[in-house]
Amino acid sequence: MFCRNCGAEVPPQAVFCPRCGITILTGLSFCPNCGAQVGLRADVCLKCGTRLPKSETHRVSTKSRLATTLLALFLGVFGAHRFYAGKSGTGIVMLILTLIGIFTVWFFAVGLILIIAVGVWAFVDFIFSVIGRFEDDRGLPIEKW
Repeated sequence: MFCRNCGAEVPPQAVFCPRCGITILTGLSFCPNCGAQVGLRADVCLKCGTRLPKSETHRVSTKSRLATTLLALFLGVFGAHRFYAGKSGTGIVMLILTLIGIFTVWFFAVGLILIIAVGVWAFVDFIFSVIGRFEDDRGLPIEKW
């Protein structure tokens, strides 16, 4: 048996890993059967084919996926969904680019290009939100509707 946190081989009766000290049933980085490194969202080990158990450490964001999706759909060009998710920096960038685009659309073609670019960005965020791949500021997926 192998530690799912560090990949070290551990005796079958062990409760804690002798290398990293973590409880054997926690962690998602290594396969408990062969010790191969696996992704955090992997369901099956690519090396040995073992179905990976879901850990209690798999965390998701407390933010609402419905709210994120609706904000991205209706106010996405203003970055509202990013402010809601805690990504204030990119929310401010979207807001500023949209405002610059709105105020310069009548004078320069650059304004229209900015609005289209931010619109595509918001649409991609909307799609990510719908499929549950949009993440909050801590990197946790926003999955709960």
